[in-house]
Amino acid sequence: MKKLFVLFLAVVVVFGAFGVAGAQGKKFGATYMTMNNPFFGVMNDAIKAAVEANGDTLITLDPALDAVKQISQIEDMVAQGVDAIFLNPVDWQGVAPGLLAAHEAGIPIINVDAAVYDEDYVACIVASDNLSAGLLCGEDMLKRLPKGGKAIILGHPTTKTGIDRIANFKKVVSEHPEFTIAIEDSSEGQLEIAMPKMENIIQAHPDMAVVMCVNDPTARGVIQALKAANMSGVLIYGVDGSPDAKKAIKEGDMTGTAAQSPINIGKIGVQMAYKILAGEKVEKHVPVPVTLITAENVDEFGVDNWQ
Repeated sequence: MKKLFVLFLAVVVVFGAFGVAGAQGKKFGATYMTMNNPFFGVMNDAIKAAVEANGDTLITLDPALDAVKQISQIEDMVAQGVDAIFLNPVDWQGVAPGLLAAHEAGIPIINVDAAVYDEDYVACIVASDNLSAGLLCGEDMLKRLPKGGKAIILGHPTTKTGIDRIANFKKVVSEHPEFTIAIEDSSEGQLEIAMPKMENIIQAHPDMAVVMCVNDPTARGVIQALKAANMSGVLIYGVDGSPDAKKAIKEGDMTGTAAQSPINIGKIGVQMAYKILAGEKVEKHVPVPVTLITAENVDEFGVDNWQ
């Protein structure tokens, strides 16, 4: 009788544990290329709010631009048994081992803001229309510089976002021989890298006419370098639509930014994740529109918040 009672208690404990685990809801993981860019903080807040509104939880990790570390983070989340992973890759090709680990475990990956090279291993890609971002900046440049000039490009070639933004800007330049690309380099999307690189570029090309930046932090680094050199009249474009960039446009320090919406990317990413987990079919690519913000329309967007 005593043995039967002990067995009964064991069964109760086991089923009770499963009941508690079930009550905790779903667990999601998220890893972005870096959390020192406010863009990803805003996106993560949107994802976290949407997930927690459903009674579920989000684990957020920061690889700090370390591709190997990000792969390890994905593998750790797989080991923890998360239901789905939101991924913004440090290296769109190099992240492949992490994608494979999640794929083999049956854990769907939702790309947010930036795609991966091995798209077969992700369930959905929710990203800004980055080709349009580069095109919008290029077309605005043509209107402001009818005589052409030297263009400087500071990109981020290990990310699909960076590749697309710069590709369409370069396409515009290639179609107008009055423009030339004097230097193309990488800022890795970081102000701290962009500023010293721009200082060196100023020495080599003081007659530059325009700088195309892969994102707004890069543009801020460029602005600081140009100000330190007492240079003005250079067109500066970024991508993001950050409050800092909109303030710079308002103050006349920056020409334009192709504005993304990290809030909408996050919200749509969560919507796709729940549909995927419910067994629904979703589009592989979900593009989110971008809008060029310049001095002519910055007041419509305000300078205090993200879109």
